[in-house]
Amino acid sequence: MKMTLTVTSRGVITLPAKLRRALNLKADDQLIAEPTADGLLLRPAVTLPIEIYTDERIREFDEAEEELANAIGRRRARSRKKVRRT
Repeated sequence: MKMTLTVTSRGVITLPAKLRRALNLKADDQLIAEPTADGLLLRPAVTLPIEIYTDERIREFDEAEEELANAIGRRRARSRKKVRRT
């Protein structure tokens, strides 16, 4: 589907509703604009939600890391004992 679009003096391009529907684009969707040898390529931007960690959540991470380090240490110690016995 080819369409002619107009760039306003402010650099705004309006995508016609038919094109937005065909591409399943909704209000506030983000696009990546990339210059190519053939012209301008617009493609959907992949956005991922982020989590802002609270101090409590950071403590949970620290505790889990400590538990893991202890478990690894115990496993290594058992492995060393087995090697010494043989």
